Amino acid sequence: MEDLLKLDKQLCFSVYVLHREIMQCYRSILKDIGLTYPQYIAMMTLWEKDDLTVNQVGEILQLDNGTLTPLLKRLESKDYLTRKRSKEDERVVKIHLTEKGRKLKEKAICIPFELAKAMNLSVEEMTQLKALSDKVVKQIYE
Repeated sequence: MEDLLKLDKQLCFSVYVLHREIMQCYRSILKDIGLTYPQYIAMMTLWEKDDLTVNQVGEILQLDNGTLTPLLKRLESKDYLTRKRSKEDERVVKIHLTEKGRKLKEKAICIPFELAKAMNLSVEEMTQLKALSDKVVKQIYE
């Protein structure tokens, strides 16, 4: 019987190494547009649906306010978004993309293809990997 405690048999180690490599690929690719990975996923969220609250963005990204607020402040300082308190409820902060933030999407459109290339995967293989990852995550939360 194989020793199941060997490192090369561990799913967790394989996923850990893959995560590190994916983040390294993203770091290199995103450098060209001046974003970090957390900033990139925040921008993707807003490109998909503008005019969200900080709490809504946090829920989507699964980030707490302590992590999200400084990230949004940095994006605001780059003039990609604005943060404004709601007139109805001052506790609520709304996020709006600026024109510069909307235009950044045009520069980012190639990133998924560049990631696939950097990982030596076809877009189809990357899609399959994501689908399997989504399946596992969904099953964990069921």
